[in-house]
Amino acid sequence: MLPWTALGLALSLRLALARSSAERGPPASAPRGDLMFLLDSSASVSHYEFSRVREFVGQLVAPLPLGTGALRASLVHVGSRPYTEFPFGQHSSGEAAQDAVRASAQRMGDTHTGLALVYAKEQLFAEASGARPGVPKVLVWVTDGGSSDPVGPPMQELKDLGVTVFIVSTGRGNFLELSAAASAPAEKHLHFVDVDDLHIIVQELRGSILDAMRPQQLHATEITSSGFRLAWPPLLTADSGYYVLELVPSAQPGAARRQQLPGNATDWIWAGLDPDTDYDVALVPESNVRLLRPQNLRVRTRPGEAGPGASGPESGAGPAPTQLAALPAPEEAGPERIVISHARPRSLRVSWAPAPGSAAALGYHVQFGPLGGGEAQRVEVPAGRNCTTLQGLAPGTAYLVTVTAAFRSGRESALSAKACTPDGPRPRPRPVPRAPTPGTASREP
Repeated sequence: MLPWTALGLALSLRLALARSSAERGPPASAPRGDLMFLLDSSASVSHYEFSRVREFVGQLVAPLPLGTGALRASLVHVGSRPYTEFPFGQHSSGEAAQDAVRASAQRMGDTHTGLALVYAKEQLFAEASGARPGVPKVLVWVTDGGSSDPVGPPMQELKDLGVTVFIVSTGRGNFLELSAAASAPAEKHLHFVDVDDLHIIVQELRGSILDAMRPQQLHATEITSSGFRLAWPPLLTADSGYYVLELVPSAQPGAARRQQLPGNATDWIWAGLDPDTDYDVALVPESNVRLLRPQNLRVRTRPGEAGPGASGPESGAGPAPTQLAALPAPEEAGPERIVISHARPRSLRVSWAPAPGSAAALGYHVQFGPLGGGEAQRVEVPAGRNCTTLQGLAPGTAYLVTVTAAFRSGRESALSAKACTPDGPRPRPRPVPRAPTPGTASREP
């Protein structure tokens, strides 16, 4: 009788453990995805700055759980032409990747960041080039803030593919352009740090990278004019339920499409969609074990390309009327250079040089705030002036100063620089009155 009792207890315990595990849901997934470091290796970076950035990236990657089928890392240099130091999958441990980063050499040349971003999209993050579909993708761009070619369009294409973009600037560059290039929100994905203080953000940035590798909610990636991929964290298991995906054009609520997926699914591709159209997506986890709320998302497909002849004259309409070529308008460019001078413990002078040939600005505003965080202040400067003095600063503090030019068209263009106030004079110690020597009378005033 005892053996049967023991067997019954063992079966009951096993069932209870299985049910408890199902109620908790699937185990938390390890970080999985592709992480690319993009380093400014051009001649605009000094050898000392490059060595500090190289050490910073090595510290970032060393503790990461790299491995086959899990988290992979790659390193690409920005120069006259992009150069791959090591591709995804070459190193199976963080320590090996750190050694490769430390051994990398500066490439020099021009700062063609836009060309490097196009290269990353076509050669590293594209499925046709061996990229893994359905895994998170992260780009960490470490820069001195400048580029010889446009960065915005190729960076937007990467973000449309679902790449999460972190930017680390060593204190120079166009703050507005870098904010637009980084993933939203910019305060989480954009860091302005002095090259000697990069170690301060290592732990925070590494944690943000790992969070991006563990998606916490339904999101869309690889967005094209005819479809997109949906991905979500593992909310169920194959034995604990299933998912229902619903896709509805925002302008046509009656044209809904539905798809049922097993509980161990974590991604799905919707294809055959209309270009430049908003779609409402709902992910509904169905489970008898625990209640899970639906997740909702709105995704807009990319605009489609115009067909051949779409912009030409209609057939039979005769020749197009001759149009006079308009003279090109002056470019609305922001300040070309910022100079910090007359630095005092509580003030400093900011001067800037407008770009040659640029349209005249209606005025400037100068925004400044501590790099370590704190309230930002703003000073308005009228047109015709190119300098101002910032007052009320804290001694021994690093500030991010952004000078923005405002133009008649409503457009703004900015440039940022780092400025530091020196430490203030130390207060002199108050003299301690000397006690009178015994046996002597103190003098009366």
